[in-house]
Amino acid sequence: MTAPLTRRSAIGVLTCALAGLTACTGGGGAAPQRTATADPALRQLLTRRAAALLHRDRQAFLATADPRATRYYAAQQRMFDDIADVPLAAWSYRLVRTGAFPLPPSADAGGTARTAAEVELSYRLRGYDARPVVSTEYLTFTRRAGHWYIAADDDGASAGKHTAVQLWDQGKVTVVRGTHSLVLGLVGTATLRGYAADADRAVPQVQRAWGKAGWPGSVVVEAPKTLDQLGALLAADPDDYRDIAAVTTGELGGSAAAPADRVLVNPAAFGRLSAFGRQVVLTHETTHVATRLATTSHTPLWLSEGFADWVAYRDSGRTAPQIAPELAQDVTAGHLPAALPANADFSPTAPALPQAYEGGWLANRMIADQWSPATLTAVYRAAGTGTSLDTVLQAHLHLSLEAFTARWRTYVQQELT
Repeated sequence: MTAPLTRRSAIGVLTCALAGLTACTGGGGAAPQRTATADPALRQLLTRRAAALLHRDRQAFLATADPRATRYYAAQQRMFDDIADVPLAAWSYRLVRTGAFPLPPSADAGGTARTAAEVELSYRLRGYDARPVVSTEYLTFTRRAGHWYIAADDDGASAGKHTAVQLWDQGKVTVVRGTHSLVLGLVGTATLRGYAADADRAVPQVQRAWGKAGWPGSVVVEAPKTLDQLGALLAADPDDYRDIAAVTTGELGGSAAAPADRVLVNPAAFGRLSAFGRQVVLTHETTHVATRLATTSHTPLWLSEGFADWVAYRDSGRTAPQIAPELAQDVTAGHLPAALPANADFSPTAPALPQAYEGGWLANRMIADQWSPATLTAVYRAAGTGTSLDTVLQAHLHLSLEAFTARWRTYVQQELT
């Protein structure tokens, strides 16, 4: 994600942990009961639903929704229409297990059979996703006259089981295609074209710094209309992202199975940036897309965030004090940082968030300037392997972590005063 109204971006990690859950039938708060016999029918229902969506068969799609669940049925009508222009290459469901949460009491006097299920949704965008996006849904199924239907996707909320929100759940999606980008948004077409132009300029910059191998060489941007919608997409408190211009989602890499990334734009915050700032933000986020497979939990955020900033600012012609004004102010006042930024310093609500990004940028810039850009990328790749950072720095820079930190502190002082 990108820090207050500038270029900074912490890795947005959205994972869909699949809990070990048991099966249940209806009855408010009742203990879960096994419904294994229903599983084949539910799988067939989900298969029909996926095929109907992919083939744009509205009647078949709505036939999977319970018409008596009027609110859910209406929402599915809207969703089918709102996703119409999205170029889907694949869409499928996997029934993880039934009995995912206790169902609330049913208002259906007929005693209709009901069951709660955890379902995994996978989809790919045509021409952009080599791997699928995977998310979790918590669905309520009902059976009437021998046929199963989907009746709700929010019954699990009271048990903390929240269905993942997608952009097309929030409104009609407009699609803009760029040379190296696909932009999906709920805002105006002219704005989306601007995002595509910025992303198209970002991709060659990133390829020059990181290379072309190991990533698609394109970026998918999603633009919700409001801050609340952004928060829903991130399953996070929207206030934490009020001044964040953009955030990149996706699991940390380390294997070819890493899912497709999305760059999510906060239109209000992004719109307050200058043209230069907007370009920096999307170049930064595109760098995260490119480096995903080399980025793991072992990669310190000062390296991953600083590298993305280094790519974004590499050819800007701006001075260090212009790019790192908050840290420059601290250094001028005699407050030189004692250590490299910690991962916690990159939290969206961290009090010294700008200084963390600026310090990380200067650390990466120092490696590129005093060694080489190729050395910087080598350090990045090695840091994600699980080898200790001290060992990585010794191998590539011939400095211990302690010596590197001391050198960085001197560099910060020299560059910002």
